[in-house]
Amino acid sequence: MDSSRRAPLLVAHRAGNRLADLRAAERLDAVVEADVRLYRGRLEVRHLKTAGPLPLLWDRWRLESRRRPRLQLRELLAAAAPSTPLLLDLKGPRLRLATLALEELRPYLRTHRLLVSARTWRLLEPFAGTPVRRVHSVGSARQLVRLLRTRAGERLDGVSIHERLLDAGSAAALLALAEHVLTWPVNRPERARELLRLGVTGLISDRPDRIAAALAGGGTG
Repeated sequence: MDSSRRAPLLVAHRAGNRLADLRAAERLDAVVEADVRLYRGRLEVRHLKTAGPLPLLWDRWRLESRRRPRLQLRELLAAAAPSTPLLLDLKGPRLRLATLALEELRPYLRTHRLLVSARTWRLLEPFAGTPVRRVHSVGSARQLVRLLRTRAGERLDGVSIHERLLDAGSAAALLALAEHVLTWPVNRPERARELLRLGVTGLISDRPDRIAAALAGGGTG
């Protein structure tokens, strides 16, 4: 399929981490992205990281008590409408995270549109042979070079890449390698237009409402 003729995917960044944000993203018909972490045998949906022995979760300038109830992957799957595409970003290097996530997903494989992404690409291997689409995440120039070198000759389901790494050359190389090229963070309509002209097929945004309005208004031209 010619990717230039497809409507771009709009991905609501981290919208699956809170059920209220999930509902807002569903109203936009967006793909819902969620961060999945393995903690003490549980699959928790959160971007915040633990702080060793301290009873805190943190991310940059945000702190939160570790004692607060945390969303579980099974709760997100039960809450999402079957028509809502979910992109689960697996956080961390442990293969057990992927195998446990696949077990949680099995009851939904035939009814939901599911994607998984990971910076540690071996976490995508357990999903081979399932309907789950696998997205190789790239966050550095070094990782981009490694992907293009080691996956040459393959056809990947998708690549997710930081927008700072995209130019005409890298976009063309990735489009030759993968069915979908998604990029993040895309929060300004003018940047969205630039990236779509490069041929990317998906925009991952913290402001999906703003990007959706730009696309609806003909902002891709």
